[in-house]
Amino acid sequence: MTSASEPIRCLFLGASLYSGSVESSSHIAKSVHRSAKAVLTCCEELSHYTETPGSIQRTFLSEPTHEVHRHLGAWMGRLGMSVWVDAIGNLRGVYAGAGAKRLIIGSHLDTVPNGGAYDGVIGVVIGIALIELLGGERLAHTIEIIGFSEEEGVRFGVPFLGSRAMAGTFDRALLDRLDRAGVSVADAIRSFGLDPARIENAELDADTAAYLEIHIEQGPVLEKACLALGAVEAIAGQTRAGVTFLGKSNHAGTTPMAFRRDALCAAAEWILAVEREARRTPGLVATVGKIEASPGVANVISGEVLATIDVRHSVDQPRERAFAAIVSSGYEIAHRRGLSFHHDVRLNQAAVPMNAELVALVVESIAATGEPPMLMASGAGHDAMILAARVPSAMIFVRSPGGISHHRDETVLLEDVQTALTAGSYFLRKLTL
Repeated sequence: MTSASEPIRCLFLGASLYSGSVESSSHIAKSVHRSAKAVLTCCEELSHYTETPGSIQRTFLSEPTHEVHRHLGAWMGRLGMSVWVDAIGNLRGVYAGAGAKRLIIGSHLDTVPNGGAYDGVIGVVIGIALIELLGGERLAHTIEIIGFSEEEGVRFGVPFLGSRAMAGTFDRALLDRLDRAGVSVADAIRSFGLDPARIENAELDADTAAYLEIHIEQGPVLEKACLALGAVEAIAGQTRAGVTFLGKSNHAGTTPMAFRRDALCAAAEWILAVEREARRTPGLVATVGKIEASPGVANVISGEVLATIDVRHSVDQPRERAFAAIVSSGYEIAHRRGLSFHHDVRLNQAAVPMNAELVALVVESIAATGEPPMLMASGAGHDAMILAARVPSAMIFVRSPGGISHHRDETVLLEDVQTALTAGSYFLRKLTL
């Protein structure tokens, strides 16, 4: 792979690398512009395939997923790609190259309830558009486009079913897991016309050598920096836990303040301690996302509070240190106020670094568009964190206007999609596998 510090000497705008005429460069720029408009149109069309008319919701192997597969599969077929749906419901299309070594470009096709039109989907659509920009040319490596069947974890409460199957880490015990309607994962697969006994066949091809995921940022960092794209160098590790403050319920009017064991006051003090810890640890985010006070009535002192804590950082050691400090503050606050405190760790996900060579190529590819490259961490989880355990992986973030995601107002800018296509095309040509 080339060095990210190597100077860019040619203008690259999608279909070819040029150092020649302004006319040819202008023609390519127009092609990329048309392609970017087609990407946005396609994402908007796919948003109409939903379980809930009037909003966007497409969960694991729901009926609208068939329509998405037909729509994208037909496009891939027109480009000469071999197209199929594997046993876990991943849409897959292969564009054969001169060599067997394979680059995967992909993201997910499912959404959260009341989600947006671009989260996940745009990475698949841009991948197909990159194939189209090749104009029938075959590169030295094969390219596989994948639309993962599930990343969000909405229907069955477990994320990454599609990418786990591809990485060979799918736990078959998950097949018995039920959704709210009492339908198992196995039954959902069968209802979609697939065979859960063949899930192992969904594993990565032995010649797979790299994975690239293009995804909206889902945050405000790129917008604040006035940049279109970012190079993800790591996906943050996460620690999630439930906590309990146990005090004593009593009458709100007759219990003097000095004699109270108010669980809600203790929790409030702790929440501010969480915020202080996060603010003094660079790169850390910590969130108390849910709190329930019992008995939860106006004239009774809260005797018990249940809360959640979510701590994330792109490096494990600061996250682990901060979580320990947050838990310690909970015990200290409870002890001082005459309460009890305990916590229950529910997730301890290590940070996942992206492949250094691929990140360097992403940086170079962004620089080739004329954009200053920005290295950044992803605070959200992505399919890349699953595949990175099996194959060198990288991510490109596309600016999210307003930092809005998981909402119908989620959007992207046409010019940013053009830049992503330009960077992606450069990446395809410079990649050596």
